[in-house]
This record gives sequence, C-alpha cells and structure tokens, in this order.
Amino acid sequence: MTIDWNSLAVVGVVGAAVALTVVTMVALAIVGLARRPDMGPGPAAPPSATGRAVAGLCLLAVATIVGYGLYVIAA
Repeated sequence: MTIDWNSLAVVGVVGAAVALTVVTMVALAIVGLARRPDMGPGPAAPPSATGRAVAGLCLLAVATIVGYGLYVIAA
C-alpha cells in the first residue's frame, strides 16, 4: 500500500483554504449585521442596508460552499 503524498497535500491545502474562507465569510456577515449607521450613544439603530446586503451575500456564499461540499461528498 502506498500513499500519494501529493494528493494528500492538495486535499490538506484545499481543506484549510475552504475552512479559512468560510470562517472569514461568517465573520464578515457578523460585522455587516453589527454595523450601525450611527454608533453614538442612545438607542441602537437597526443595521444599515449595506450591512444587511454584505451579510446576506456572505451567508449566501457560505451556504453555496457548504452545499457544494456536501454534494461532492454525496456524489
């Protein structure tokens, strides 16, 4: 039995890159939802439209990446 070290390295690098990408996208979504138009004292304002759009796009990208990964595993 032999181990194809090149393929194992590719899987490790791609797995690490995807994990880093997913964590970064979720963090950006949280920041987008936390961003307020006016960060001064007083009652909290709802997130800005830009923040909600960024959060939505980031979460859509994460859902796409996770969905594709599950598709690859199941296929």
